[in-house]
Amino acid sequence: MGGVAKKRGRETVRDMVFSLGAVGIVVAAMIAVAPHEETDPVRPVDYTVDLQAARRSAPYPVLAPEGLPERWRATSVRFDGADPNATTWHLGFINPQEEYAAVEQSNGPEQGFLDEVLRGGEDDGTAVVEGEEWRRLQGDRYRGLVRQDAEGVTTAVLGTAPYEQLAELAGALEHS
Repeated sequence: MGGVAKKRGRETVRDMVFSLGAVGIVVAAMIAVAPHEETDPVRPVDYTVDLQAARRSAPYPVLAPEGLPERWRATSVRFDGADPNATTWHLGFINPQEEYAAVEQSNGPEQGFLDEVLRGGEDDGTAVVEGEEWRRLQGDRYRGLVRQDAEGVTTAVLGTAPYEQLAELAGALEHS
C-alpha cells in the first residue's frame, strides 16, 4: 500500500505542474494577441479654474493663450499670490513637437524672477511678436522671450522649444 500512495502523490504534483504550464501558455497567448494601446506619458491639465482664480487675485492682467492648436497640451499650472508685490503665474505646455514651453509672469523684481525661471540668460537679440518687441534670452537650460510692461510686470515665454514656437505661444496670449 505504501507504494501506491507515493505514486499518487507524484501524479498529483505532476498534474498540477502540467495544469499551471497550460494556463501559462494560454495567458501568454492572450497577451501576445491582445491589442496594445500606445499611451501618451504626458498628462494634460485643465487650467481653467486656476486661471480664473489667478485673474481675480493678481494685481496685473494674467495672460493665457487663446486659439492655440489642440496639440499644445497644458501640463502644469501654478499661481502664487502670497506676496502681493511678487506674485507669480506659471502655465506649462508640451507643444506639437514634444518640446516644453511655458508662460511665466511676475510683478516682482525682473532680474530675480528671470534668474529663477530661466536660470540665467544671455541676451540673444529681439523678436517682434504681434507688433510687440520681446527680448530674446538664452539660458543654460531654456531660451525665452521676455518683455516688461509699463506697470513693471514681466512676462516670459520660455522653454526648450525653438524661438519660433515660443513666439507662437507668445502671440496667442490674452488677458481677458
